[in-house]
Amino acid sequence: MFIISTPDLVIAQCTAGIIGSFPALNARPQSALRDWLKLITVAREEHDREHPENPSAPFAVNLIVHRSNNRLEEDLATIAEFEVPIVITSLGARTDINDAVHAYGGIVLHDVIDNRFARKAIEKGADGLIAVAAGAGGHAGRQSPFALIREIREWFAGPLLLSGAIAHGDSVLAALAAGADLAYVGSAFIATEEANADPAYKEMIVGSGASDIVYSNLFTGVHGNYLRGSIVAAGLDPDNLAESDPSAMSFATTDTDTKAWRDIWGAGQGIGAIDAVLPTHAVVERLAAEYAAARERICRL
Repeated sequence: MFIISTPDLVIAQCTAGIIGSFPALNARPQSALRDWLKLITVAREEHDREHPENPSAPFAVNLIVHRSNNRLEEDLATIAEFEVPIVITSLGARTDINDAVHAYGGIVLHDVIDNRFARKAIEKGADGLIAVAAGAGGHAGRQSPFALIREIREWFAGPLLLSGAIAHGDSVLAALAAGADLAYVGSAFIATEEANADPAYKEMIVGSGASDIVYSNLFTGVHGNYLRGSIVAAGLDPDNLAESDPSAMSFATTDTDTKAWRDIWGAGQGIGAIDAVLPTHAVVERLAAEYAAARERICRL
């Protein structure tokens, strides 16, 4: 999650037993990425020594593989130096990046919004796919998760994750039932104590629901889901937003944060399940309890 995911959140997620991730571009300047990776690595090692019965989960780093990302090669080199176990690639699939990650034993998961992009990603060497369906926070697709997962599963038997409005344990079970191996959860972790988000952002998520999510490409050139309240606060009419030119999309780093993520806040349609700002471990415990209850309920049918 751009701006929001930092070592504090990733460490809290991993030590709570789930895979934590962050975009490489969150670490600024680029030299900070090395510091972040060292901090996460050391914290996980310390946790594992102190809790051998409950080792930490691995972590992932997201790379924006768009031609405008002017630090992609540097970030990839730093990721290889630390042998990051999971690399998530978005907005472009490249064989050379996959090869670089495979060279040290890592795996690559690629974000896709439809079956065509899924096939291209696997053809170029990705190990697995993240199906970003309708309702996902931030950049998101338009397709139903049921349709997207089923089309991919017709030909792909490898690792498949589902993203899109998953903020409750029932939804995690539904993702697995639909054919995914893992659920990809984002918005639920914005409203956590460790997330690097404005307190007003967290409270807006707690107080909002699916009807408060607006799908637009105005802010980055790529369609995504945003909180209606943040759009209004920026002086815009969420029901009459202009269309943006996708060619204007840019991920080049500058001295200031991208307005789209600093002032216009991304969130998914599943936020109705979020009713409080909690520590990360409490969110994980809630999801696990909900998942267990849902599984028990279904098994009784």
